[in-house]
Amino acid sequence: MPAYDQLLGYPEFELDPHQTFASNPVYLIARDAKDSLTPNETQRNTLIAAGVYIVVIAILWHVPYISFIIYPFKLLTVGFHEMSHALVGVLTCAKIHSIELDPDEGGATRMSGGIPWLTLPAGYLGSSLIGAALITCGFNTNASKVATIALAAFFLVTLWWARRNWITWVLILGMSGLIILFWFVAQSVALRYLVLFIGVMSCLYVLWDIVDDTISRKVNGSDASSFAKICGCCPSQVWGVLWLLEAFAFFAGGILVGLVAFKQSAAQQKEDTSHFLPVPGTNHNGALSIFVPPSNIVSLLSAAMSMVVVLLA
Repeated sequence: MPAYDQLLGYPEFELDPHQTFASNPVYLIARDAKDSLTPNETQRNTLIAAGVYIVVIAILWHVPYISFIIYPFKLLTVGFHEMSHALVGVLTCAKIHSIELDPDEGGATRMSGGIPWLTLPAGYLGSSLIGAALITCGFNTNASKVATIALAAFFLVTLWWARRNWITWVLILGMSGLIILFWFVAQSVALRYLVLFIGVMSCLYVLWDIVDDTISRKVNGSDASSFAKICGCCPSQVWGVLWLLEAFAFFAGGILVGLVAFKQSAAQQKEDTSHFLPVPGTNHNGALSIFVPPSNIVSLLSAAMSMVVVLLA
C-alpha cells in the first residue's frame, strides 16, 4: 500500500480475481430488470392493442357523428372520478349525500365534512389509478376476471349513492351486460381486451380532462380551482400540471407493472383461465354449451330484482 494511502487511512482495495463482469451484482440487477421489462409475444400483442386503442380513441374523440361509440366509456370514467371523490371522502369521515352523472359528461359528488386537501385531488388521481390498475390487469385473463369482480363491487356502491340518477343506472346496467357478454367470448380473452380498453380510456380521459379544465383554459368550478383556493399558494394551472404528471406516471406504471407481473404466454393463460372462474357450460376443449338450466335463470333474475328493490328502497 502506498504511503499516502496509509496516512489517509484508506483501506486497501483488492479485486477478486474470480469475479467477472457478468457476475457483478449491479450487472445482474440490470440484466434482470431488462428481462422483466422485455415483452414476450403475448405482451407485445397487448401493447399493440393498447396503441391501437389510443389512436382509435383519439380519432373518435374528435369526430362528431361517430364519437357516440366511446360515449358510454367516457361516462364510466366520469363515474370513476366521482366515486374516487366519494371513497376518499368516506376515508376522511365525510358524509356522502349523492353522486350524480349528467349526459354532458359531467358529474358531481355531494358530501359534507371530510378533508378537502385529499378529497379534491382524489377525483383525477383516483380515476387515473383505477385506469392504470385496469391496464395492468389487461395483460392477463385471470387478472381481468378479478378486475371485473372489483368493478362489480364498484358498480354496486356507485348505485347506492346514485340510486336516484337514471343515467347512472343505464350506464352501469349496460356496462355490466357488456362485461358478461365478453366474459363468454373466446374463454374470456375478449374480456381481457375489454378491461384493457377501459383502462386506456380512463387514463386518456383523465389526461385530456386535466389539460382541458386546468391548463388550456381555467374552469372556475374545476377541482383544481377549488384546490387552489384552499391552498392559496399556487394557481390552478400549477396544480393541473402536477396532477397531469402524476396521471402520466400512473399510466406508465400500469404498463410497466403489467410487463413485469404477467409473463404468461397466451397458451398458459388459456390453461390457467380454464381453472379459475371458468365460463359456465364450457367443456375441456373450451367449447361453450348454450344450455342454461331454468333454475339458474330464475335464481339470477330473483337476485337481480332483489338488488333493485334494495337500492330503490
